[in-house]
Amino acid sequence: MTVVLATVCKDGVVLGSDSQITDKGRGMTYPAEKIHPLGDRAAWGGSGARSVLYDVERCFNENSAAILDAPDIGRALQEQVLPILRHHYDTFIPDVPGEEGGGTPSAYVMAAGWRDGQPWIVEITPSGMIGHYADIGFHAIGSGAPMAQQAGSLLSHFHLAERSSDFGCAAVLRVLQALDLTSASVGEPFSMCRIDADGAHHLNDKDIEKVSKTVRKWEDAEQSVIADIFD
Repeated sequence: MTVVLATVCKDGVVLGSDSQITDKGRGMTYPAEKIHPLGDRAAWGGSGARSVLYDVERCFNENSAAILDAPDIGRALQEQVLPILRHHYDTFIPDVPGEEGGGTPSAYVMAAGWRDGQPWIVEITPSGMIGHYADIGFHAIGSGAPMAQQAGSLLSHFHLAERSSDFGCAAVLRVLQALDLTSASVGEPFSMCRIDADGAHHLNDKDIEKVSKTVRKWEDAEQSVIADIFD
């Protein structure tokens, strides 16, 4: 199972993901990085066919400046992703003897950033459609997306779009940890990226551990308040 999610904060955008890749055709799972740089001012993540996402990563690395400077970032992303999807669809062999259930070449791509004081979150679907989600403030892709959306809804009363990206990091990590508890195919290590007016900041292991400590303080504070109210 894959989950990549993004949330809008008052001063930036936060992306987070798990690291588990499921290869249905071979009946195996393995860890892999799912959040990648898109230049130094944005980031992206994907779910679906690894061969497609490999080509997307290479394409984005070569064309990040043109994408981020384009008047319409959604169209610019679409122009890069569509030829890759079409190539893999055209060369896909669906019926391979002994390889039933081996997957398809479909993939979702979600990118996010901060430009001119405003957030943007764009999704390119396997059919090439563009989705814009900055106005909604939260989006997720991958097979774990429905659960992530539900977990995000349970945090909606904290009004993430009105809070700092530091709080957004904690909220995103709470969602990922909740999915880790409820799904055997979602798990650590988690990846996170905070994007603001100064650019994209990819959190390392120490950074994520610091956020995790903040999450534990948050959870302890909730328990204390509940005790005061109901005990």
